[in-house]
Parts: sequence; C-alpha cells; structure tokens
Amino acid sequence: MDNEPIVLGLVEWIAGRPCAHDEVMEAWRASCSRLTIWEDAVDAGFVRVGSGGGSEKTVSVTGKGRAFLEKAGRTAG
Repeated sequence: MDNEPIVLGLVEWIAGRPCAHDEVMEAWRASCSRLTIWEDAVDAGFVRVGSGGGSEKTVSVTGKGRAFLEKAGRTAG
C-alpha cells in the first residue's frame, strides 16, 4: 500500500476513542486524498462503520486494524 503511513495515521486516530462517522469525514477532509485513505482503510479491514444508536454511524478499529497498529509499533488507544 503506497499510502500506508497516512492509513496508519487514520487508524491510529480512530483507535484513540469511538468516533462518529461524520466526525471522521470532517476531520480528514483537509487531506485531498481523504476518500482514498478512508476506502483503503475500510477495504483492508482496519476500520468498520456501525450503528451508534439512533441514526448516527460510528467508526471503530477492527482487530485487524489493531494488529496493523501494533506491527507498526503504535499503540491502539
């Protein structure tokens, strides 16, 4: 993955706490490659979108995402 360092940053940021989907999209919109980074993280199975109750979607790191962080020497939250 060519953009692995940026995907790692996204996964690490999400691992810090539960995040609303809208919050993730807003925080990462400054990056012109945001959608590619987001899609790469989802396609790799590092993050998932679920229901946070009501109509709000939440984003969380998967076990595979935590292993990705650990392999890179990062802590997961």
